[in-house]
Amino acid sequence: MPAGRFLFPAHFLCAHGSYPGCSFSQRFFVELQGLTSSPQPGPRKAERLLLVLFLLSLPMLNPWVRGDGVGYYAYARAPLIQHNLDFTRDYQEANTSFRENRLDKNGQPTAEFRTRTGHLENHFTVGPAILWAPFLLVTHAAVLVARALGSAIPADGFSMPYRIAMALATALYGFLGLLISFRITRKYVDETWALLATLAIWWASSLPVYMYFNPSWSHAHSAFVVALFLWYWHETRNERSLGQWILLGALAGLMLDVYYANVMLFVILPFEALRDYGVALRKATPNTPRVVQLLARHAAFAATLILCLLPTFIAHRIIYGSSFETGYVPISQWNWSSPNLLSVLFSSNHGLISWTPVLLFAVIGLVAFWRSVPRVGGAFLAAALAFYYFIASYPDWAGISSYGNRFFVSLTPLLILGLAVFLDRFTRIFRTRHAALAAAAVFLACFVFWNAGLMFQWGTHLIPARGPISFSEMIQNQFLVVPRQITMQFEKYLFGRKAMMQQIEERDLEQLKKNPPPP
Repeated sequence: MPAGRFLFPAHFLCAHGSYPGCSFSQRFFVELQGLTSSPQPGPRKAERLLLVLFLLSLPMLNPWVRGDGVGYYAYARAPLIQHNLDFTRDYQEANTSFRENRLDKNGQPTAEFRTRTGHLENHFTVGPAILWAPFLLVTHAAVLVARALGSAIPADGFSMPYRIAMALATALYGFLGLLISFRITRKYVDETWALLATLAIWWASSLPVYMYFNPSWSHAHSAFVVALFLWYWHETRNERSLGQWILLGALAGLMLDVYYANVMLFVILPFEALRDYGVALRKATPNTPRVVQLLARHAAFAATLILCLLPTFIAHRIIYGSSFETGYVPISQWNWSSPNLLSVLFSSNHGLISWTPVLLFAVIGLVAFWRSVPRVGGAFLAAALAFYYFIASYPDWAGISSYGNRFFVSLTPLLILGLAVFLDRFTRIFRTRHAALAAAAVFLACFVFWNAGLMFQWGTHLIPARGPISFSEMIQNQFLVVPRQITMQFEKYLFGRKAMMQQIEERDLEQLKKNPPPP
């Protein structure tokens, strides 16, 4: 398949009519059997399998707006329904733990949450709202038509059709991020290891929490836009025209609209610029761009980036009175000289490795990739390290209410690549391919099952959602409590979700009262 050709899921839904006599579940097992029996799965077979697994996972979608998601979703709902940025209704309709400290006894937002412009504070990003917009616009039109025909569905942005559209869009973006990451990875690693790494990061990291359970948060969107940016950078890195620089700038702007920390991914650009300017100064070939041409292209990139950040700048101007006010702790107050480098990785307070240990092997693989493919690997490793330092310097590096260290979901494409490279190196010790595949599958399955148990503990508040946890209690729960409860609770999640979410919210409030967050 030619480099740079990218196929979205709709292509597979429309183009593949294999096994017309089989049921949906039978098709899955046919694909799985083909994967394990073939020396190397074909591109379409592997992507079909990913698509089938995605479709099978959709019943796990949890269409609620909660916590940080209230702020993200408000940027979509308020302009769509009210045509303004008044978030009063969003505060009032939020989950109890979000409302508790923000509303007075009359149900009105307290003065401390109003900015100098009189607007309600909303420091969350506008990017997820941009990505949700097409889905919510179609949903809103459908609700209005239904109401004209006599339906009583509220056209307020809070009713179930809107929340389902939001959750479905989030899951789709998360899946596209995985699919793009797989396509980057298979350029360097055997497709079997690329596929297994994609499945492992999908289910053994923090991603599923924010792709399914908390879809109103920004992390699945961030994984998508980072993957798209890295994929396009990678595909055009050898020779990028002015138009391609403009498109890369647009992707970069969207990436920052979604998640500010993604600015650290820009570290890959100086690697390329230094090489290009060096070649231009030497005039290596007649077709080598001149320095002036490079400067024009980089200026076009910067101008497009700023243009695509206008939604963020405008929203901040309206809410805070300044386009450059974010609502977060000023970066001058961050811990730049004393970052929490070890705590970010190993703390019981949502440490990246201590909560999602499969990522240790992804990091090892990313280092190995840098050694084997220095040009691309060096840029990717530098981006990952810059992101790591950025998060370690952030005062709230643990993410407050977080499954694992949720910030690193943004690095999903790099983690998939790293894990695939690790599997490629690790499985070379086996004499046969089947033995290597079996060992890798068992190895990764252990992390997937471990992560499922820990997600269950976190989601049902067997362990605190905020702050440090007891490792001994968590491990005891994994072996003694989770196996007894998970089947029954999963059935409740599928068929009695509303009541279950209310119970989870009550437990969250109880834990907040016992251990209130610092002011």
